[in-house]
Amino acid sequence: MVSPPITELTTRARDIFRLVVEGYLDNGQPVGSKALATSGMVDLSPASIRSVLSELEQLGLLAAPHTSAGRMPTEQGLRLFVDGIMQMAEPSPEERAVIEQQMREPGPIEQALEATSALLSNLSGAAGMVMVPQRESRIAQISLVPLDERRALVVLVGTDGHVENRVLDLPQGVSAGDLQQATNYVTARLAGRTLAEASRDMRAEIASGRTALDEAGRRLVEAGLAVWSEDAAARPVLIVRGQAKLLDESALTDIERVRSLIDDLENKQQVAQLLDSAREAESARIFIGAENRLFSLSGSSVIAAPYRNGEGKVVGVLGVIGPTRLNYARVVPMVDFTARSLGRRLG
Repeated sequence: MVSPPITELTTRARDIFRLVVEGYLDNGQPVGSKALATSGMVDLSPASIRSVLSELEQLGLLAAPHTSAGRMPTEQGLRLFVDGIMQMAEPSPEERAVIEQQMREPGPIEQALEATSALLSNLSGAAGMVMVPQRESRIAQISLVPLDERRALVVLVGTDGHVENRVLDLPQGVSAGDLQQATNYVTARLAGRTLAEASRDMRAEIASGRTALDEAGRRLVEAGLAVWSEDAAARPVLIVRGQAKLLDESALTDIERVRSLIDDLENKQQVAQLLDSAREAESARIFIGAENRLFSLSGSSVIAAPYRNGEGKVVGVLGVIGPTRLNYARVVPMVDFTARSLGRRLG
């Protein structure tokens, strides 16, 4: 059923609909006609209110979970509310301060991304999600530092100041001289290029025998290329924090839905694809329940916003996921503000 435009609802139907949705989002419980009549916010008798509620139910905007219960919004009703009635509430000064303080914390970008995901979870009461940017930084320097006879530390320094450390298992018979030779060879071919670009050319050079490396040096470089390739492929595309917050009191009455949601979150590749669909959005996008195939069974909502680097290029998406009764008016601006703050952190 396609829900009607908000303009087609009468003023009293729109007012009652708004009160039902706001009440449900506030406490997760259906709202009844008696509660509306005694709230002092509706100048109608309980019988008149029940008549309006019945009309809204017939329009597919509200539903009654039990015969004697009040009404709660359907997914169609939530969409109509979000698009046509909801008034955004900007993050409070306290929330803005917490977000901005987190972004000022020093450390590598990966640490900032994990902290951002946890921050979103804490502020929203849902699970926080951050897509990891696909790094294609250019390499300024590489060093191979021996740790012992069988291992070396590989230090990659990017032109943007980003530093990555990886431990490499050394092939049999590699000496300190071989390490130095391999360092010089790789650095000469990496400088100013991405790891993917340099790796492709080094593999081709080694395969054709055009390199001056000896056998030990070639085996060392090939081992390093294998580690770097595997490391890049194994990097998480998504950081999720706060799954435990999905297990609130209301979840205990619908444990199958929560189990389905947590199972979905384990499939990070598909979750990342959903978030990726928000890349072109100017601000936060809202996916409610069955509007996204991945979370249709768990009946969950996703609020996602893209974040940009210092050049204004979208490099990732962040957001939250939780039950459809999320406080959209508060969480949507908070996700937007966090996305902008993370963008400033990336510079």
